[in-house]
Amino acid sequence: MLKGIDPLLHADVLATLCAMGHGDDVVIADANFPADSVARHTTLGKVLRLDGADVPQAVRAVLSVFPLDTFVDAPVLRMEVVGKPGELPEVQSDVQAVVNQAESRPWPLGSLERMAFYERAKKSYAVIATSERRFYGCFILKKGVIAPDV
Repeated sequence: MLKGIDPLLHADVLATLCAMGHGDDVVIADANFPADSVARHTTLGKVLRLDGADVPQAVRAVLSVFPLDTFVDAPVLRMEVVGKPGELPEVQSDVQAVVNQAESRPWPLGSLERMAFYERAKKSYAVIATSERRFYGCFILKKGVIAPDV
């Protein structure tokens, strides 16, 4: 355990988040997402697991150490509900609240159609799988930068 680090962020997750550069994507996925098969296509090449955590807990933990990209309109993308792209399921509303709290401002989520989400996820740096059982609990976060001390 480390002081000030969310205990969900085990060594493999921390090392991966640290190794990522500006503009790299990380997927945080629910229990139904094909995490293993998608992760084989990513830069890391294997799935990272946060068993026992739900998606909002995982996003909160990641955002405690991970800067979001301020150079893009939507640094957090959600998977759209099939046939209802504008619908925001409870898990997505919960993540929206976590993002807003972490960034101290409202920051609307972007969205991708389900199959487009899978293709984008394959091009990400890593996939983090959770135990979230609510449908459409799948997100892509784009890493930003940390400015120098002035």
